[in-house]
Amino acid sequence: MATSGKNLSAYDKSEVPHGANMRIGIVVSKWNTDITEALYQGAYKTLLDCGVDGEQIVRMDVPGSFELAFGCGKLIQQEKPDAVIAIGSVIRGETAHFDFVCSATAQGIMELNLRLEVPVIFCVLTDDTLQQAKDRSGGRHGNKGAEAAIAALQMGAL
Repeated sequence: MATSGKNLSAYDKSEVPHGANMRIGIVVSKWNTDITEALYQGAYKTLLDCGVDGEQIVRMDVPGSFELAFGCGKLIQQEKPDAVIAIGSVIRGETAHFDFVCSATAQGIMELNLRLEVPVIFCVLTDDTLQQAKDRSGGRHGNKGAEAAIAALQMGAL
C-alpha cells in the first residue's frame, strides 16, 4: 500500500513556499461530507500555517466529485487564484459507477491542468472502504488535505 507507514500531514515548513501573497481556491464535493469536510479542514489549516491569509482562501461547494472539474474551472474564472485544490471522496460500491466517477474526475482535473494557467491539485480520495477514507482524512495516515495544500503552495509559486 502506497500510504503504509506514511503520515500525509507531515511537512517541513522551511521547504514550502510562503503563502502570504497567494490566493488559493478550494472546491469541495458535498458527497461523503464527513470525509470531504475533514480534508477541507486539513487543507485550510495547513494553508493558514504556511502564511496564506484566511481571506485569500476561497471555497466553492459542488454536489459530487464528478462536478469538481466544472467547479474548479468556474472558481478559476471568477476568483483568479494562484492554485486550486479539488477535494472529493469516492468510495467503492457494488457497481461499476465507482470506476466511471473516478476516471472522469481524474480526467477532468488533468484537462484543467493542461488547458489553464492555474494549477489544480487532485485531492480526491478513491477508496475501497469508508475506513480507508477516514484513515486518509485525519486518521492513521494523516490528512490528504494537508498534503494537497502543500502541493498547491508549491505549484502556485511556479
